[in-house]
Amino acid sequence: MVRPPAALLALSLLIEGCGSLTRLSELGRPPAMTPTEDPTRDPKWRPVSMPMPAAHAVPNEANSLWRAGSRAFFKDQRAATVGDIVTVTVNMNDTANFQNVTGTTRTSGETGGMASFFGMETLLPKDIANPAKLLAVDSANNNSGSGQIQRNEAVTLRLAGVVTQVLPNGNLVIAARQEFRVDSELRELSVTGVIRPQDIASDNTVPHDRMAEARISYGGRGQVTDVQTPRWGQQLMDIVLPW
Repeated sequence: MVRPPAALLALSLLIEGCGSLTRLSELGRPPAMTPTEDPTRDPKWRPVSMPMPAAHAVPNEANSLWRAGSRAFFKDQRAATVGDIVTVTVNMNDTANFQNVTGTTRTSGETGGMASFFGMETLLPKDIANPAKLLAVDSANNNSGSGQIQRNEAVTLRLAGVVTQVLPNGNLVIAARQEFRVDSELRELSVTGVIRPQDIASDNTVPHDRMAEARISYGGRGQVTDVQTPRWGQQLMDIVLPW
């Protein structure tokens, strides 16, 4: 039979997983950076499937330098095929302010009795002193609540990504990831999404608000993040405790 300490240890290993082992392996030294590699080799990477327009046959036009469906007459250096690099610019300035106040009050009362009912009131138990007051229920409820959310976020980033897919309609799926380490803190930036070739500027940059299905992540790991993050036991208790 497994003793409680062993059960708790097994539970902690299952919950924390490889995260604890990774932090333990980095004791006394800064967190290791992820090597540069093909993003499609990540086990979590999956090809993107998007709705496509109906295909149209391209007619052959003799003695014409222009091909129907082309987006440019001359070739440029902007990203267009798998493996090309494009720079993503992220400029977010989000401000939100919510304030809600609610208050409810309810009072109810119920009274019932049988003072006279064809003489059947005499059949009631003798310990009932007054049959006219068989039931009396009173209830009162008072509830008040208030909530306020203030948020101000400003993120300005520029990072280069790689085209991982060219969709049938010409749109490009890109994945950008960047890491930089300062002392014992590792900052991680990642951006993925779908862009149109027409939205790529002449300097081979594309703004984040022109990306469909954009996923932008800016975080980190290290000693500072560990201090600011609640312990996994506290997070577990916050989830499972009903009060």
